[in-house]
Amino acid sequence: MDEIKDCLSLRSLLAADAPSIAGWARDPEFCREAGWSVDLGHRAHLEFQERIISSPPPELVRLGAVVAGVLVGYVDMHGSEPGTRELGFLIGERSRWGRGLGRQAAAAGLDYGFGEMGLEVIWAEVLERNARSMSILRGLDFTETGTGGEGEFMGEPSVYRRFALDAADWASHDGR
Repeated sequence: MDEIKDCLSLRSLLAADAPSIAGWARDPEFCREAGWSVDLGHRAHLEFQERIISSPPPELVRLGAVVAGVLVGYVDMHGSEPGTRELGFLIGERSRWGRGLGRQAAAAGLDYGFGEMGLEVIWAEVLERNARSMSILRGLDFTETGTGGEGEFMGEPSVYRRFALDAADWASHDGR
């Protein structure tokens, strides 16, 4: 599939986005790869998304990732430490995977975090078995800083790898 270039933007999430995000949970394969519960019903997913959009925790900034007016995923900036946040990114329907949207969403999150939020450092962690997300972080010039706890990816045991990127390194990054 061709990579989509220069078309993803971030925006605030709207109440009307909750059904779209909750709808992604109808795909059990998506849920397993994204680390979402496959046991929750659609209503529970919908109510959770409605709560996150209407009353996010104070340490979470979640922005919708949009292509041609369509919500395709989201980016999180999470944490409360001054100057530092954890980056998270997710692309919804599996039909959109493998097209470069995850990389674009992560890059847009970095632009937002370093630009709009004035962060000094953005870090991320990913399960080692999640090769796509590992590749995205490395391709955006994150530096691996160590390992974290254990987890599961697609039902297989794995370990978290931690990464960090500072504002100066992002400013000099030429692969956006």
